[in-house]
Amino acid sequence: MRIWLPILSAGVLLAAGGMVVSATRAQTPSKPPVPVAPSAKTAHDFTLTRIDGKPMPLSAYKGKVLLLVNTASFCGYTPQYEGLQKLQQAYQAKGFTVIGVPSGDFMSQEYDDNGKIKDFCETKFGISFPMAEKAHVKGDKAIPLYRWAKSQLPVENEPKWNFHKILIGRDGKPIGGFNSKVEPTSPQLTGAIEKALKA
Repeated sequence: MRIWLPILSAGVLLAAGGMVVSATRAQTPSKPPVPVAPSAKTAHDFTLTRIDGKPMPLSAYKGKVLLLVNTASFCGYTPQYEGLQKLQQAYQAKGFTVIGVPSGDFMSQEYDDNGKIKDFCETKFGISFPMAEKAHVKGDKAIPLYRWAKSQLPVENEPKWNFHKILIGRDGKPIGGFNSKVEPTSPQLTGAIEKALKA
């Protein structure tokens, strides 16, 4: 009859004859760690997906001033699309563009279908500026661009509702955030855009 003596340090048992027997089941080899991507330095390091499903690398907008806006089709602020389109027409020749990012994060006030969002924007407001596909813009599910922007701006500048606006300079770095109540054509926002365009 074998006598078993526990050895506490290695998770094994030692039989009386000196034979070492494992006291635990074989463990599954751990997966190699996922490489950590270098931290993004500017908005130009990100790629969105256009509302038609094509890639939208923000590197294509290097040297331009961007206004990133999380939009929605069924919000009290939805009429701001009209003002955003006016901004696009007024400043695009100077190196500016609005980028709309539809989101249902706030009271689910957006279509579930990108095609319907696209049709709504084009037929209702004649939107010509680039639109990304529907995405999350807050919390842990937020797309990388918005998570990065949040890390670059004071907490009061992150989206709290639809039609929050983030102004990004020609160098790809956030300048500031403007809450939903700030109208696109307000002096507060147009003044900031004009200053950024001159920088």
